[in-house]
Amino acid sequence: MEKVSILHLFTAAKNASPFDVNMAFDAGFDKIMPYTNVLPDEVVPLTQDAMFSRSPSGVKREAIFIGGRDIDVAMDMLKAAKSCMFPPFQMSAMADPSGAFTTAAAMVAKVNSNLAKQGKSLKNASVVIFGASGPVGSCAAVIAAKEGANVTLAAHRSLDEMVRHAENLFKRYGMMLGVMDASTGAAKSALVSSAEVALCCGPAGVQVLSRAQLQASPSLRVVADVNAVAPLGAEGVGVSDDGVQIAGTNIMGIGALAIGNVKYATQHELLNSMLEQEHPVYLDFLSAYEKAKTLV
Repeated sequence: MEKVSILHLFTAAKNASPFDVNMAFDAGFDKIMPYTNVLPDEVVPLTQDAMFSRSPSGVKREAIFIGGRDIDVAMDMLKAAKSCMFPPFQMSAMADPSGAFTTAAAMVAKVNSNLAKQGKSLKNASVVIFGASGPVGSCAAVIAAKEGANVTLAAHRSLDEMVRHAENLFKRYGMMLGVMDASTGAAKSALVSSAEVALCCGPAGVQVLSRAQLQASPSLRVVADVNAVAPLGAEGVGVSDDGVQIAGTNIMGIGALAIGNVKYATQHELLNSMLEQEHPVYLDFLSAYEKAKTLV
């Protein structure tokens, strides 16, 4: 008799995400066990407890999901979990803190698909990211840079803080990222005046770019916005827009729900793959992007 499938959900946060729990059940896991307030040095003993309490065939019916809110912590936890496994005691593991990995993957995949319809691609494209210090913006920056884009992180507050953030992303992921001031309306206008793509990854209910700023840009081709709460991040981009021309411009807009549909499908497929693979898989934001590209 086949053993039940179990997803062990590790998070450094106070609570496990109900979104992730629902997604795991819908992907086919029989049981989901959350572990909250998990410290990085607790990942190995928790993983080993899960490994050694089942036969090798049972271990194949287990997986680890790493949530939380910090992408660096999540990546470190994923690495720690993987490091203590060995044949035949190996299980799949996936990180997606706050859904940032799958959201960023979906966002960049939608942008790349839209550029392709215009005969362009992310390679050598000028991409500016607003909300770049957050988890979605950070992941989107690295993904776009790996696709060959020239990525600039917009600094809303401290330029020095954003420079340090870019340096950390380079240290961890090897991607060179530019940093420019975006603390004033004039500074933001200057940024988008030479960009081909703008990604709005700021907090909900905060407008990043006005319609006037978009209309004044001679170079923008695509603007994507993950904000679904009014006011939206990019004025003129509706939440359901999926490559819809922004009024008064030649810019194509991609809204939060269009991105969210791909994000949902990406997370579902990755969770499901941990149940169906004969050999373990280890999934991060780059894995999410590869999957998202097949779903747009």
